[in-house]
Amino acid sequence: MTLGLLSRQRWRIATTLSAVMVVAYFGFVLLVAFDKPLVGTIIGPGLSLGVLLGALLIVAAWIVTWIYVRWANTHLDRRVSELRAQGPAP
Repeated sequence: MTLGLLSRQRWRIATTLSAVMVVAYFGFVLLVAFDKPLVGTIIGPGLSLGVLLGALLIVAAWIVTWIYVRWANTHLDRRVSELRAQGPAP
């Protein structure tokens, strides 16, 4: 594996996970902006759909971060170590 290939893989993972979060955040903001009655729907005592979705958005951010850290720890770090062991490129 080359450094360029490894860099492209890292870029692809980071871009994909970033896009997931951007879509989630903007989706939430657009939902609040354009469908207030839906977001204001009361699900339980003191809990609206908007509050629940906001909390789930925070949980989603933690999950996406965990996915990246797990990928980096299991794949990226191992491959970087392999490249370092090979020594400098000719």
